[in-house]
Amino acid sequence: MERDLKKLEEIIGYTFENKRLLSQAMTHSSYANEKKLGKAGCNERLEFLGDAVLELISSDFLFAAYPKVPEGELTKKRASLVCEPSLAYCAREFGLPEYLLLGKGEDMTGGRNRDSIVSDATEALLGAIYLDGGFASAKEFVLKFILNDIEHKQLFYDSKTILQEIVQENGGQPVEYQLIKEEGPDHNKSFTVSAVVNGTVMGRGKGHTKKAAEQAAAYEAIRRIKQ
Repeated sequence: MERDLKKLEEIIGYTFENKRLLSQAMTHSSYANEKKLGKAGCNERLEFLGDAVLELISSDFLFAAYPKVPEGELTKKRASLVCEPSLAYCAREFGLPEYLLLGKGEDMTGGRNRDSIVSDATEALLGAIYLDGGFASAKEFVLKFILNDIEHKQLFYDSKTILQEIVQENGGQPVEYQLIKEEGPDHNKSFTVSAVVNGTVMGRGKGHTKKAAEQAAAYEAIRRIKQ
């Protein structure tokens, strides 16, 4: 496992002084329970710390990046950038899920694909970097992997709201989302959804939850409308 985590260090561009912090950040409670490591052996405490560090770094970044944007808008921007699906998306971009230590049952029932588990581990990893290397190292990680490509991410995660606003501005009907296909076992389902604007299918999306599939369909619809 240590060799695997060495590869994760290479991917994120940060080498830990204290390797145990990295290992703990990747340890889900299901694995800790299975191996009798106790509550202190899983990543929940690191996740608690990482969540606070992420809020400070993202607030600082947005405050500087959008000097004319009021507090309420900044809060909405931050929420869409550091919400659970967004963090999970960022983590999958650099392959974090494959390094997670999960209990056998959790792994078999699709835990590696679950947004909540993946986003919690991302925050735990950030907490571990902060403890090991300080605020500057934590900030570097956030800017490189979470606050990169902001406009694209915000468009994707707010796509249902943005699509509805575009349609309403043009006097259209509320957007409808239709489930086209549902496949896979209960613990690892995949949904395909279409976004219907004024009776016309404008986008199609796929995801592990209906909500994720709807977001993807709305995103495709926005791209088609803008073209």
